[in-house]
Amino acid sequence: MNFDTYKPEYAAAFKALNIHWLEQFFTVEQHDQNVLSNPAKYIINTGGDILIAKLEGNVVGVVALMPDENGVFELTKMAVDSNYRGQKIGQQLLQFTIDFAKKKGLDSLILYSSKKLENAIYLYHKFGFKEIPLEQPNPYLRADIKMQIKL
Repeated sequence: MNFDTYKPEYAAAFKALNIHWLEQFFTVEQHDQNVLSNPAKYIINTGGDILIAKLEGNVVGVVALMPDENGVFELTKMAVDSNYRGQKIGQQLLQFTIDFAKKKGLDSLILYSSKKLENAIYLYHKFGFKEIPLEQPNPYLRADIKMQIKL
């Protein structure tokens, strides 16, 4: 597997992989639709990054680091192609993302998730994310947990 940073040709895969899991478990919120339909505007042009995992030329995983108005970076829009699940792609992508964030000089990452996504929560804990208070209102209707990792 190799990793790449965002290029416009990855926009369709970034959107499709995320729409797939969102529709499978939740609903696509307006904020999701905005970000996924225009990742350059909402992520890249605001100082964020989108990281891509590729296997044999195919995009198999995606994740974004998106800054908020306070300069805190959210790990968001992480998705693995369902045809490739069970191959530790999510773990490799998460490790690459943490290493990338450290090289970028970030102090920490936050994420919002749902306890319904037990495998994801387990993975985040395994990599050192700790639960922190979830503010209300939070950015996502589906979020019932907020986590942070100090880098």
